[in-house]
Amino acid sequence: MSKTIAIANQKGGVGKTTTAINLSASLASTGKRILLIDIDPQGNATNGFGFEQNKLEKTTYEVLIGKEEIEDAILQTEIPNLSLLPANINLVGAEIELVNFVGREKILKQRIAPIKNQYDFIIIDCPPSLGLLTVNALTCADSVLIPVQCEYYALEGLSKLLNTIHMVRKALNPELGIEGVLLTMFDSRLRLSNQVAAEIWKLFGDKAFKTVINRNVRLSEAPSHGKPIILYDPSSVGCKNYLDLAKEILKNNK
Repeated sequence: MSKTIAIANQKGGVGKTTTAINLSASLASTGKRILLIDIDPQGNATNGFGFEQNKLEKTTYEVLIGKEEIEDAILQTEIPNLSLLPANINLVGAEIELVNFVGREKILKQRIAPIKNQYDFIIIDCPPSLGLLTVNALTCADSVLIPVQCEYYALEGLSKLLNTIHMVRKALNPELGIEGVLLTMFDSRLRLSNQVAAEIWKLFGDKAFKTVINRNVRLSEAPSHGKPIILYDPSSVGCKNYLDLAKEILKNNK
């Protein structure tokens, strides 16, 4: 049984792509078959695995508009069991072109359908907006993972995302659940980090992950080397955090 998790937050800089890359790699390291779908035109998840996005001819964009079959666009990463559907700046055009498609909010769901059961988990890295690409991701997902940065404006805009999730449930995907709210860039020495964490756990209860992602230099260095943290520095705190998150998700999905 395959599960699709969209990683979404319209606020940028919250660790969304870092989470998509490293959660995918950590789940794959447990032997699960993983597909990471980059649906962000910035293509940061694609770069994070060392692929040069500008040289790619088959990407999420070509798959969405029907120019390529999804099987032909999927790439194998350095990590066993982990495949990637890459993205580049061409994906910006998909927001405009999909407007003319019948059932435009369900295009990604249709494209994934032929290969969905080949994977245990499909992880979707959404753009930092609540546009048509994110709505497509939420429409085909079983659940949403929401990264929240442990900073002053952490909860700002969260109500907008929750409202979008509610609207998608109502109109397009009644089964859409919350996988969990994930605290990122946590620093236990800072009172603010602890206050934000307390507020999130109070608001979301068991829908907030027990695992937190600590602020970690090695974790922020890894993307510039085109590697997930499990390859770049497996002994780092960041690597341990994402392995713990993978374990927590597997436990919650037994």
